[in-house]
Amino acid sequence: MNLRKSEFSGSWYPATAQACEDQINQFLREGKHLHDTVSNPVGGIVPHAGWFFSGSIACNVIHRLSQRADQPDVVVVFGMHLHTGSGRYIMPDGQWETPFGPIAVDSVLANEIIRTNSFQLETPDRYHQDNTIELQMPFIRYFFKDAKVVAMGVPPTAETLSLARSVVETAREQGRAISVIGSTDLTHYGPNYGFTSQGAGSQAVDWVRKKNDRRVIDAMIRMDAEAVIREGLSHDNACCAGAAAGAIAAGKALGAARGEELAYATSYDKHPGSSFVGYVGVLF
Repeated sequence: MNLRKSEFSGSWYPATAQACEDQINQFLREGKHLHDTVSNPVGGIVPHAGWFFSGSIACNVIHRLSQRADQPDVVVVFGMHLHTGSGRYIMPDGQWETPFGPIAVDSVLANEIIRTNSFQLETPDRYHQDNTIELQMPFIRYFFKDAKVVAMGVPPTAETLSLARSVVETAREQGRAISVIGSTDLTHYGPNYGFTSQGAGSQAVDWVRKKNDRRVIDAMIRMDAEAVIREGLSHDNACCAGAAAGAIAAGKALGAARGEELAYATSYDKHPGSSFVGYVGVLF
């Protein structure tokens, strides 16, 4: 029993391999108009809403990561909805269930990470239900067929940045090539989220798109991990600021010098309403 069962397949994304592949092919068709100049990306930031709303963005970021010249041995995923007082979470052994088959944890890398950093340990049958990481697993399994994963929940703190850099150093010491992904959505606006500072209607949508989300996206593109954390905490424009910041810190440790926005959207684009969420895809 070393398989962590999927919690969101059949609801947030399709339950079968064929249905997932059909959806992925549609996402890739949608992404043909997207352009970036990051020739050999080492990491990225992806959203984690249901595939209907943000799957196309996440899919195209992860697909582009899979196009890098040197394929990674391990995909490291930072995620989880955590606050500054939260601990860190990791499942150091086992496999994640996906419609394309299981994807194994790189237990050698994960156990070395927990040897030198404090974590609350999860197991395949004892864990916190969380969509931020699971929603990426089918994409990772599909595009990185031979890679393993190390996924961890990280809070929006300075310690997360030190951890991220140490993960890169540990991977280097073990001779493992890695790609890094940070999973976050952006502003959650409207009465459903208790955030209505700009009223309602088109003026609120414009404020989220052009101001509040833009603040944190600009910090991501600058690869300013500290600013991403500050933005998330002070302007509620990144629900998993620690995950995004961790990916940026790890990306810089891997040699990335700049980020590039691949795509941006909101749930309002597909389902207009008084409550909506922003999404961005970034490569670096």
